[in-house]
Amino acid sequence: MTRLVLGGVRSGKSHYAEQLAKNSKKNIFYIATAQALDNEMQQRIKLHQQQRPSTWQTLEEPIKLASLLITHGQERNCLLVDCLTLWLSNCLFNQTGGLQEMIFKQQKDELLACITNIKADVILVSNQVGYGIISIDKMSRRFVDEAGQLHQQLAQRCNQVILVTAGLAQVLK
Repeated sequence: MTRLVLGGVRSGKSHYAEQLAKNSKKNIFYIATAQALDNEMQQRIKLHQQQRPSTWQTLEEPIKLASLLITHGQERNCLLVDCLTLWLSNCLFNQTGGLQEMIFKQQKDELLACITNIKADVILVSNQVGYGIISIDKMSRRFVDEAGQLHQQLAQRCNQVILVTAGLAQVLK
């Protein structure tokens, strides 16, 4: 079973996805895509780590998501990826804000190619970013465009798509 859990920032999507993982009764691998590039992000990561059950194995991977899914994609596992939005940023832009076209295309293609072949339960968490105004900044517009396209492509491949708003989940597919 593959699930795509979408929602705005602080919508409750991660909590909902974690409940899905707990309910799976499988070995849970929490795949964290965040990078601790500043103090604020270091604190966020630390808090998230403290809140997760100690029985969950945390794997940190900012770029090569598909290879990690394949490596741990056995039927006995549940793979919770949080979050695709940060992963997209990591793949699309380097730390100075420059585009990484080749890395992004390769990693996105690998993810889309593998997602339907994984035997494990997969829960993908991502921010739904297309609800706001159109940014004046070219890089921001590119990011929103790429996130929207990625979500559409994954929604076609996933068994279930859920939108979380104010902590309430609505099954879209």
